[in-house]
Amino acid sequence: MALTDADVQKQIKHMMAFIEQEANEKVEEIDAKAEEEFNIEKGRLVQTQRVKIMEYYEKKEKQIEQHKKIQMSNLMNQARLKVLKARDDMITDLLNEARQRLAEIALDPARYSTLLEGLLLQGFYRLLEPKVTIRCRQQDVEMVQAAVNKNIPIYKEAVKSNILVKIDTERFLPSDICGGVEMYNDNRKIKVSNTLESRLELMGQQMMPEIRVALFGVNPNRKFTD
Repeated sequence: MALTDADVQKQIKHMMAFIEQEANEKVEEIDAKAEEEFNIEKGRLVQTQRVKIMEYYEKKEKQIEQHKKIQMSNLMNQARLKVLKARDDMITDLLNEARQRLAEIALDPARYSTLLEGLLLQGFYRLLEPKVTIRCRQQDVEMVQAAVNKNIPIYKEAVKSNILVKIDTERFLPSDICGGVEMYNDNRKIKVSNTLESRLELMGQQMMPEIRVALFGVNPNRKFTD
């Protein structure tokens, strides 16, 4: 049976419709796959950027925290240094006050002469030399000489040895010191400093742990007290 032109046209239209439908379905399939791949890639990129952002802010947060710790440490150190300076200033003031009180002793002849006798005798025992030179303040020469005269017999009796003592009248100790003496052996290579300032300094060093405890209490962080 021969196909008419109408039949041919109908079959062609039918084939075209089928091809067009398949093409539309393919397009939809491609679009769906592309959308799915796009969403997957977008999700991956978003997640990657989210991780990067989180890492960035986490790093920033750590930097800020570290900066705060450094600032706090610096502030604490500054405060600690201020406290230590205030304590040192207080101790300095205390020693200065002690020095002023020592200077008052020299104004009392009875107390000062007794003190000089003790300082001289101690110096003799520390030197243990047959010849001793003494330096003192110019205003103390007579009192020192009297103390020497009193102590020579005591020293000779104690060590069973003679001693020759002279006062240096060419080089005196400064008149503005609190008092006391410096003592030398014959060649001046051995010196005993028994000025009131040197005794105060020595006593301050020896008693510094006790002074700090008395003023500021026991330091729980201090392992050694010297």
